[in-house]
Amino acid sequence: MARVVVVGSINMDMVVATEVFPRLGETLFGQRFATYPGGKGANQAVAAARLGAEVTMIGCVGADAFGDLMKATLEREGIDTRWVSTGREATGMAAITLCGGDNAILVVPGANHELSPADLDRAHEAFAGADVVLAQLEVPLATVLHAAQLAHRLGKPFFLNPAPAVALPAELVALTTLLTPNEHELATALQTAGTDWAEVLKRMPGRIAMTHGEDGAYTTRADGELLHQAGFSVTAVDTTGAGDTFNGALAAFWHLGADEAMRRANAAGALSVTRAGAQGGMPTLAELEQFLKAQA
Repeated sequence: MARVVVVGSINMDMVVATEVFPRLGETLFGQRFATYPGGKGANQAVAAARLGAEVTMIGCVGADAFGDLMKATLEREGIDTRWVSTGREATGMAAITLCGGDNAILVVPGANHELSPADLDRAHEAFAGADVVLAQLEVPLATVLHAAQLAHRLGKPFFLNPAPAVALPAELVALTTLLTPNEHELATALQTAGTDWAEVLKRMPGRIAMTHGEDGAYTTRADGELLHQAGFSVTAVDTTGAGDTFNGALAAFWHLGADEAMRRANAAGALSVTRAGAQGGMPTLAELEQFLKAQA
């Protein structure tokens, strides 16, 4: 069982489904509304836990009903929440509009932006026992950098999903074992707009796993050879959380080797879009194994 520490956001997702996306200034009737546990950090923690990893979550919620609910939800998944702190701001939230298989998302960070380097230092025990440390960018960049520094000092692999996309400091890139962007995030994170993404991957051999939608994912071997892990054909119901599922799975299965971890992460990501909700669609280990067996 892999031990995964996730440093990241914890949100409540508020989801509206509609037939068409509203234009600026336009009011439309939605088809349905629901709330779901979310946040990239929490999502990736749940994905890894359902796939058999022993997961510790490090984050921050508000002193409100959503915060209590989010911690309880994580704990029901078997996730250690000892280092989920309570901040002064409200629990983070995401307003998500679904239209067909696409989505548009507006995030209000709230308590997520109170997660500090000191919070990570208090969780030193968790870092010391981790097989993989996984982070995203919905918490302060200084905190993410501190997580990378702490993982490096302890000799732990540090995975960074650079979303929402921002230009990354050189030190953070240097400390990242594996960067897991989509094509847009890759160009923004490494400031390589106008450069072919395959060339960017070759410049950092073995250090980038780039998701590419239905096409699957790409990485490179140590010698720079480009590798493609093909996607899996499914009928999409809700694409929210597919990337988070991929990341959680990649961390959970990294001990099996990069090729197998990416194959399983692709499959888990594909399965996640067949059901509604970021966490609601995330598969269990048994479901993933059954899916892979059917694809053989």
